[in-house]
Amino acid sequence: MQSHTMELPRLIVVGDNNIKEFGEFLFSLNKPKKISLISGIHVKKILKKKIENSLKLKKIKFVWHIAKDNQIRTLNQIQKEVKNDDSDIIAGIGGGRSVDSAKMVSFNLDIPFVSVPTAASHDGMASPFVSVKSDKPHSIVATAPLGVFVDIDVIKKAPARLLASGCGDLIANIIAVKDWQLGHEKTGEYYGMYSADLAMMSAKILMDNSSKYSKKGLDARVIVEALISAGVASCIAGSSRPCSGAEHLFSHALDKIAPGKGLHGEKCGIGSIMMAKLQGQNWKKIIKTLKEVGAPTTAKQIGVKKNEVIDALMIAQELRPERYTILKEIEMTERKAFNLAKSTKVI
Repeated sequence: MQSHTMELPRLIVVGDNNIKEFGEFLFSLNKPKKISLISGIHVKKILKKKIENSLKLKKIKFVWHIAKDNQIRTLNQIQKEVKNDDSDIIAGIGGGRSVDSAKMVSFNLDIPFVSVPTAASHDGMASPFVSVKSDKPHSIVATAPLGVFVDIDVIKKAPARLLASGCGDLIANIIAVKDWQLGHEKTGEYYGMYSADLAMMSAKILMDNSSKYSKKGLDARVIVEALISAGVASCIAGSSRPCSGAEHLFSHALDKIAPGKGLHGEKCGIGSIMMAKLQGQNWKKIIKTLKEVGAPTTAKQIGVKKNEVIDALMIAQELRPERYTILKEIEMTERKAFNLAKSTKVI
């Protein structure tokens, strides 16, 4: 069997109202003298004072950088600036864009990085994978964070839609693991039972508790811990296999066809409904769960047109021809795509 590398976060801290302890967290990781902070404008405005105070207490110098988007051009500019900082560590503070930017810069410059998510909208906070806008709109391997630092109080203040999107990304694991098993059977590719089970457990916790969440609201801590576990499952697998299957290919296809419409986790959730039907899984239960956690179940809810869904289904597998998914088993014609989306009430 071929060997594969498992790169795991060394320290994960999840707390309530603990952002003031960020400097302490860094100090316990690698005693940095200087840190490059990559963030969005809005997040910087909200957390700037508390983060800077915590760094000053530990005598850690800092430089802020703004991640406006995840275009290659912006990333290259930030990378050039961070290189000049001469920092010991990089932090990605914010949503997916800031964490992904820090992850990529860290990988390219060979400087460790920490993930400080301010929204739980997807499982990238603890994984080594990055979504960068290029001609191939799927994830690429970078580096796993040295540490993950989460303030649940900050997560709770983010719009509710972001947490619901994170639930969509967790549901996707049900499809991804089944696709991974299929790939193993058909091509003999490596299948890691432990990482697959860990990813499935993250999804199952959500499925089992969704009716409770529909009455009492989402439990931010449980969802954050599930997303971190899913990210760790990918670290153990050495690939995004346990968390990314045909439903992610559908999401990436929509990124190409209808850019800017819907959040990543929302598109993965909708993709999961359709792929579950193709796999012979309980797609109606997925719809029920997504509705209960407040995530969309139709294309219309995220502003995507019927023809865009059909086109995305038809090109999805082409985006990663080397990855075996349920879509390899079906010759996805326009008619089949329409019938699938219609029968699952996505359109």
